[in-house]
Amino acid sequence: MACRNTVSIVSTMQIQKFHSTEKQSPPERISTYKPNIWKYDHLLSLTSPYSEKKYKFEALKLKEEVSYEFSESSVSPVGLLELIDRIDKLGLTDYFEVETKEALENTIMYSMKSNSSSKKEEGLYATALCFRLLREHGYHASQDMLKDFFDGKVKLPSDIKTLVELWEGSHLSMDGENLLNDIRLFSAENLKKISDVDRFTANNPLAWRVRWYDVRRHIISAQNCVNTNPMFLKLAKLNFNIIQATHQNDLKDVIRWWRNLCIVEDLEFTRDRIVESFFFAVGIASEAQHGSMRKWLTKVIQLILIIDDVYDIYGSLADVQQFTRAIEKWDSKEVQMLPMCVQICFRALHDTMEEISVEIQRQNGGPSALPHLKQVWINFCKALLVEATWYHKGHIPTLEEYLDNGWTSSSGQLLSFHVIFGLTNYKTTNETLDLCKNCQEIIYHTSVIIRLCNDQGTSTAELERGDVASSIICYMQEENVSEAVAREHIESIILNSWKKINYHFNILPKSHRKIVKHVINEARMAHVMYHSGDGFGVQDGETRDQVLINLVEPLI
Repeated sequence: MACRNTVSIVSTMQIQKFHSTEKQSPPERISTYKPNIWKYDHLLSLTSPYSEKKYKFEALKLKEEVSYEFSESSVSPVGLLELIDRIDKLGLTDYFEVETKEALENTIMYSMKSNSSSKKEEGLYATALCFRLLREHGYHASQDMLKDFFDGKVKLPSDIKTLVELWEGSHLSMDGENLLNDIRLFSAENLKKISDVDRFTANNPLAWRVRWYDVRRHIISAQNCVNTNPMFLKLAKLNFNIIQATHQNDLKDVIRWWRNLCIVEDLEFTRDRIVESFFFAVGIASEAQHGSMRKWLTKVIQLILIIDDVYDIYGSLADVQQFTRAIEKWDSKEVQMLPMCVQICFRALHDTMEEISVEIQRQNGGPSALPHLKQVWINFCKALLVEATWYHKGHIPTLEEYLDNGWTSSSGQLLSFHVIFGLTNYKTTNETLDLCKNCQEIIYHTSVIIRLCNDQGTSTAELERGDVASSIICYMQEENVSEAVAREHIESIILNSWKKINYHFNILPKSHRKIVKHVINEARMAHVMYHSGDGFGVQDGETRDQVLINLVEPLI
């Protein structure tokens, strides 16, 4: 028989309870999630001719035909930078990795030989574009590249193209880079005043976006540009369709796994979101060669949603306390006295993690990752238990107290360890753990961003369900401020976390960056999933559209 949570809905006025000093029982909670909207049979029927090898050979042939643009003598320095930018935005970086590296290193050599007057002659746009590309590709680029244009005072240009470049580059700043901070504030203010600027760009900097989910938009834009090289455009479309075909095959695999797990009918309180989980996983690792990683992450993300709903919606405090003990001991005997729904959740998690660990070991070699993956699940469940305890005791933490626990309950650490263990092929566990240690600050700040983006997108719905106070509510009560002021403060924490990520990524050994960039993509996916609301909870909004254009519909 299906498990149901027979509790009453909480009014949106529930926020008032947070300010009450009267001891009372916490309100009961109910799942307000809507049923899954995706027709799995339809998704399983998707077929793409671009899975065939002949299209990969065609793409390589096209690559060779357009490579000449890098060596074209008529291409100016700024033209070469725009070529690199176009390649990145069209999703073709992997095809031109060698050419891009050589071009950027030549740019660095040229910049070192140039004096400030020659840089001014090249223009602010060229310098801002160069600054952004160097930082995006992991090269050192000082903010001083831009200071000669401002003479101690930020005077922004009037043309949109330059403003956008300054805006984008300013979001690659690190702590203490005051000039970039000033540029960000002034460019943002000026972009708001320009009616024909792309609102999406003005609200979502490139550094915070998942590049793969921008590719289709850039290809369509390039189609409408008279200066676009038709061969480049053809390669970009072909590459998009080839990678989409790979993603579709991966999606079908995880849908089959989800169906074979046979738990949806027994867990009516939780979210059936395997498609959204896969969408999130693709955003973390979109490259064709990372199919196993995408499937592992999809399973983990769906399990995170289920376990989160056990703690937030279904389980009593006693239930989740015992469930946490079972996770710590990794022993199904510990859940035998719990409701059948909770037992099903434990078995699904236990068995899936055992399977994933075996697959990781088979693919990458070395010792089993299971002990370390178990530990991050334990950390995650303990953090959820803290939140459940706060809720049942009516405790509203300070924002600092909330974040000390919330970075772990965000699942960022949990996802990051799966990414790192899933992508490394070190022969010893210590090497992988060293990588985890080297990027622990990145994992922390990525997790904070996930937590706060989640809160911004879901706080209203969580109040309706009667969930524990979010960061927004915590700050409102602590400082006695309005929701608007609290949201502005949360945005400032997100911005500062990005500055920390930028710094720590730039001091990583280059050998680690290819893996750690996927950890940072978790934060970018948090922006994607929550910038217009609850991308997991509400399926029929922007997330649905993104799934369709990126995973289902080919480019013609």
